[in-house]
Amino acid sequence: MNAVFGIEEGEILAGELPKAKVRLVQAWIELHRDELIADWKLAMEGTPVFPVEPLK
Repeated sequence: MNAVFGIEEGEILAGELPKAKVRLVQAWIELHRDELIADWKLAMEGTPVFPVEPLK
């Protein structure tokens, strides 16, 4: 199972995951939203991105 999430709202854009895993990913997005947005902007400019602490 795979899913693609939006950074701003943490919503599933494509795919699916069990509800418990969705909540974990959404919590992780909330904790790292600023980093994710900064990396997205870098990626859109073709600049290398910085690592974001993975979900544990």
